[in-house]
Amino acid sequence: MSTSLVSVSYVSTAVDSFDDAALAELLAQSRASNSEHDLTGMLLYRRGRFFQVLEGPQDAVDELMAKIGRDPRHTDVRVLLTEQLDERRFSEWTMGYEPIGVPTTPAPEGFRDTFDDLESDDEDAGIRAVRELTVWFRARTAIPA
Repeated sequence: MSTSLVSVSYVSTAVDSFDDAALAELLAQSRASNSEHDLTGMLLYRRGRFFQVLEGPQDAVDELMAKIGRDPRHTDVRVLLTEQLDERRFSEWTMGYEPIGVPTTPAPEGFRDTFDDLESDDEDAGIRAVRELTVWFRARTAIPA
């Protein structure tokens, strides 16, 4: 079994919409499975699209990505970034999750309303967007409620 630590960021489209109950069930399953397989990461869901970062041992990440590719709840799975890691970015979360609601006021400049910019034809722009979203998630979840 490989012990090298990797991170994979991907987007996918949900075949059916996920309501709060379906997301809670998905998160419970993911957290239990990720804990068992030494995986950590984050998940964002917005308007039928998932953005996820998975990190852990290479073999475990590869196995889960293959499973996600076969999962009938997803379509259009697209890996955006694969990186070797020296240390985990999401060590506290078997699956951190942040709901992204629809704003009720005008969005500030630069607000990300979709995950479309993550899939830019400009690979460097896509990588920057993935990293920005990862930093945003880590900073947001560090803020005391």
